[in-house]
Amino acid sequence: MGISSGGYMATQLAVAWPERFQGLAVLSAGPWSCAQGGLGRALGQCMSTRRGPPDLEDLNLRLRDYQARELVGDARDLAELRAYVWHGEADTVVDPSLGMALSEQLAAWLANPAEQLESVQQPDIGHGWPVPLHEAIPPRHLAECRGGGGTRLLACGLDVAGKALSWLHGELTPPTRSDDSARLVPFDQSDFAVRGVGEVGYLLIPEACDAGGCDVTLALHGCGMDSEQIGEAFVRHSGLNEWAAANRRLVLYPQAETSLANPQGCWDWWGFAESSWQLDPLHDTREGTQVRALMAMLDRLMETPDDERR
Repeated sequence: MGISSGGYMATQLAVAWPERFQGLAVLSAGPWSCAQGGLGRALGQCMSTRRGPPDLEDLNLRLRDYQARELVGDARDLAELRAYVWHGEADTVVDPSLGMALSEQLAAWLANPAEQLESVQQPDIGHGWPVPLHEAIPPRHLAECRGGGGTRLLACGLDVAGKALSWLHGELTPPTRSDDSARLVPFDQSDFAVRGVGEVGYLLIPEACDAGGCDVTLALHGCGMDSEQIGEAFVRHSGLNEWAAANRRLVLYPQAETSLANPQGCWDWWGFAESSWQLDPLHDTREGTQVRALMAMLDRLMETPDDERR
């Protein structure tokens, strides 16, 4: 699950490794591989559409080429995913038509889009991650619902995390505000160090998951939303933690970092992490350096104590 650059990255992960995921949730982002390794296209066709809309058939040709070279997952595995696509109609950062393009793209890939795909265009909401309003969220961590900005946690009174998780995983136990048994644990990301990945990530561990056996939600922040820029606002107040605690789910919050090439701390959806040494960056494949790092984090979570001792 991801928002903005994190939404683009979430789709890259799902296409690269569809057999590893049950579903995909994307907020405020456009179609898979939209930028095709170019910053100009990313800005002009995948955020605004001043260069015209993305060519979905061209992107499908790219996908088929990757599948033929085994750089992404099998089409049959991709067809089995569930998907939730959300976009605010007042978004001025990523044009809402791009969310519709992603929905169209996914509908062409899924076996039964009528049952597997939920696509939501929400009126009067800007660019960001809507959250329910309650006293646990400090006002300084909230942004205006229509305007966005700031932390990108939008004060809309909308629990988009719960809506997305319920679509992906079926009927869930509603969270209670009194449940404080889950721990938010920072972890060292240096073992997964690649260009654009920060030093510290976060893992939400419900008490019921201490012994293992829990599923995982991978939550990817957007540009300007990493812990370096907004502290722990996103990892504490996305709304995912409460649902995870009530339903025996871990939440993994990897963190990107800012740099000269990536001043907003975005996830690599246009190829910046590879472009200094690749003319045709494979950031949107299994070979992408950030894709490999994020999958390695998930692999680490799956290790048994015996694996760790070895």
